[in-house]
Amino acid sequence: MAYTRKTKDQMAARVAQDIPEGAYVNLGIGMPTQVANHLPQGLEVILHSENGILGMGPAPAAGQEDYDLINAGKQPVTLMPGGAFFHHADSFSMMRGGHLDICVLGAFQVSEQGDLANWHTGEPGAIPAVGGAMDLAIGAKQTWVMMDLLTKQGASKVVRACSYPVTGLACVKRIYTDLATLEVTPQGLRLIDAVDGLSREELAQLVGLPIHG
Repeated sequence: MAYTRKTKDQMAARVAQDIPEGAYVNLGIGMPTQVANHLPQGLEVILHSENGILGMGPAPAAGQEDYDLINAGKQPVTLMPGGAFFHHADSFSMMRGGHLDICVLGAFQVSEQGDLANWHTGEPGAIPAVGGAMDLAIGAKQTWVMMDLLTKQGASKVVRACSYPVTGLACVKRIYTDLATLEVTPQGLRLIDAVDGLSREELAQLVGLPIHG
């Protein structure tokens, strides 16, 4: 199979491409934070961070960091005109109250039914880090996942059933990976797009599950 995996920046740009004008969006810790740097110029998207920011901007230029203004992953961020920061209790009220259109989260596993596992691998020495993931996964109108398709050992992170502790049931609608973009539907996984050189049949073989066109 002759294909090239997307870089993290390419994955972030692919997610940003699907975010509609005027959407209120939470970007989870890790890879999803890079989406802020790839939103098309002129597109109004209101970014939320669970530690209490609304109207978050892209990462600051080198040397311009303000470590009193950070996202939930403790990375320095910028604030767009009209943006605000506030108590995290108010932020969680936004998350739990259904006020976010989309959340973009990382994941260890996603099942073909859209179950999400992203807070603990269960491995000895692993530090559980649920944060606000459960609130986001269930509270947002749409939950999207951004992750590598395969583990370092070559196993698919898209699975028939999650073997890791589950964050939320049937909550994931789209899966953005370095090899393909998938939609979770009642009929199973549907291919939205894949990298050049990777066919739907080859992708299904990698994942070990049926993938519809």
